[in-house]
Amino acid sequence: MGNHFQQLLEKVNEIHDLEKVTWLLSWDREVNAPSAGAAIRSKQIGTVSKLMHELSVSDEMGELIERSADELNSAGTDRSSMEQSLVRFLARDYKENRRIPTDYVQRVSIAQGKANEAWKSARANNNFAEFAPHLAISIAHGQEKAEYLGYEDEKYDALLSQFERGMKTADVRRVFDAIRAETAPLIAAINERQDKVDDSILHQDFPVEIQQTVAPYFAKAVGYNFDHGAELGTAAHPFASSFSRYDARITTRWYANFISPALFGTMHETGHAIYEQGTGAELERTPLARGTSMGIHESQSRMMENLVGRSRAFWHAHFHKLQEAFPSQLGSSSAEDFYRAINKVSPSFIRVEADELTYNMHIMLRFELEQAMINGDLKAEDVPDAWNSKMEELLGIIPPTDSQGCLQDIHWTRPSYGYFPTYALGNFYSVQLLDAAKEQDPSIEAGLAKGDTAPLKAWLGKNIHEHGKKFDPPELVTMATGRPLDHEPFVRYAKAKFGELYEL
Repeated sequence: MGNHFQQLLEKVNEIHDLEKVTWLLSWDREVNAPSAGAAIRSKQIGTVSKLMHELSVSDEMGELIERSADELNSAGTDRSSMEQSLVRFLARDYKENRRIPTDYVQRVSIAQGKANEAWKSARANNNFAEFAPHLAISIAHGQEKAEYLGYEDEKYDALLSQFERGMKTADVRRVFDAIRAETAPLIAAINERQDKVDDSILHQDFPVEIQQTVAPYFAKAVGYNFDHGAELGTAAHPFASSFSRYDARITTRWYANFISPALFGTMHETGHAIYEQGTGAELERTPLARGTSMGIHESQSRMMENLVGRSRAFWHAHFHKLQEAFPSQLGSSSAEDFYRAINKVSPSFIRVEADELTYNMHIMLRFELEQAMINGDLKAEDVPDAWNSKMEELLGIIPPTDSQGCLQDIHWTRPSYGYFPTYALGNFYSVQLLDAAKEQDPSIEAGLAKGDTAPLKAWLGKNIHEHGKKFDPPELVTMATGRPLDHEPFVRYAKAKFGELYEL
C-alpha cells in the first residue's frame, strides 16, 4: 500500500471506531440502560456523532481520498480490491456527507433519543399524541436531509439511496405494483380457505423463561456463532447490531401466549448477524465491513426467518427441540402440524409477525405514507387516520389501537425514511439468491432437507457476506445470480408453497 492510502486507512479506522462507539451506546440504551438516563445518553451519542462527522468531511480527508485514488490507479490496483473499493466508497460518501451540516447530525442524534423514549411510552400507553410532536420533528429532519443530499426525480429518492444504492422510488413502485398484482389474488383466494390451516397451537401458554432457554438453539441452527456474539438481548423492537465481525449481537422479544415472535424474531436477527460475522477480515475497521445495503441485509434475515425457518424440512429436523421445551403444549403435535401453523396466511396488524404473503402489503403501506410525509402531503397528526385507511385498502382490516397500527415500528423515531422498502426488496432478493445457491451447489438442497444450513451459509459467505460493501447491490446480485433484482422467483415460490398448503 502507498503512503497516502496508509494515511487514509488510519483516518478511516479512527472514524469507524467512533461510529462503533455510538452503536455500543445505542445498543446499551435499548437493551440495558434505565430510561432515566436516555436524555444524557442521547447527548453523548450526539457529541460522538458530531466529532465523527467533522472528521469524515474534513479537507484533509478529501485530499487523502483524491491522492489515494491517484496512487492506486498509478499502481494498477484491481478495481475489486479492498483498497480500490474503499476509496470508491469513501469518495462517494465524502461527497454526500459534505452536503450535510455537522449541526444537523448532532441535532438529529439528540432528537432521536428523545423521540425513542416518547415512542416507547406512547406505544405502551396507546397514546399517539405523546409521540406526534417528535414525529413531526423526524419528518422535518427527513425533508431537510433530502434537500441536503439532492435528487433529480423524486425527493424520496435521496433518502432511499441511503439504504439501497442504485434504486429509485420509481423502481420500487414498479416492483411493488407487480407484486401486488400477482399476490393480491392469491391472498384473496387463501382468505376463502382459512379453514385449511389451523394455527391455534402457536397461541398457548409458553413461559418466557423457557422460551429464553430454547431460542439460542434456533439461532445456532441457522448459523449464528455465539463465540462472535452475545446472549440474546431483549428489546421492544428486535434488532441486530455489530461492533466487529467478532462481535455481532442480536435481540428478540417474548410473548407468553404466542411462540412465533421469539422464534422468528431470533432467526430474523440471526440472519443479519451472520452477514456481519461473515464480512472479510481485511475489511475490519472500515465502512466496508457491513452489508452492502439494507435490501441485501434483509435478504439474509428474511432468508433465515422464512425460506429456512418456515420450511417444512427445517421443522421436521428440529421440532423435537421445541417439543422437549414445551411437552404439554406441543407434545401431541407433529412437525407437519407446526409447519402448517407457522405458515398460516391471514391479514394481521403487526408487520414483524405477518406471514410471507401479507408482509409485503405492510411495506407498501409504509412506502406510500413515507413518500407523502417527505413530500409534505401528510402531517404527523394525520398519520393514524392515513395508516388505518391504507391498512383497510391493502389488508382489509383496521387496527383497533394506534399501538397496533402506526406506533408499532421504531423507525420513525429517527429520519430513517427510505428504509422500509428494503424489507420487501429483501424478500425478493432472498428467493433469487437461494435459487442461485441451490443451482450452483447441490449440497445446499441436500443440507436443507436435513435441517442443515452449513452449505448454504458457506455459499452466502463466499458470494455475499465476505464482500461487505465492496460492491453495490445491483453488481453484487448480478455477480452471485447472473442477473439484477428479479421479483419473479418470489412470485413462483409463493404460489407453489401456499398453493400446496391451501390446496389451490
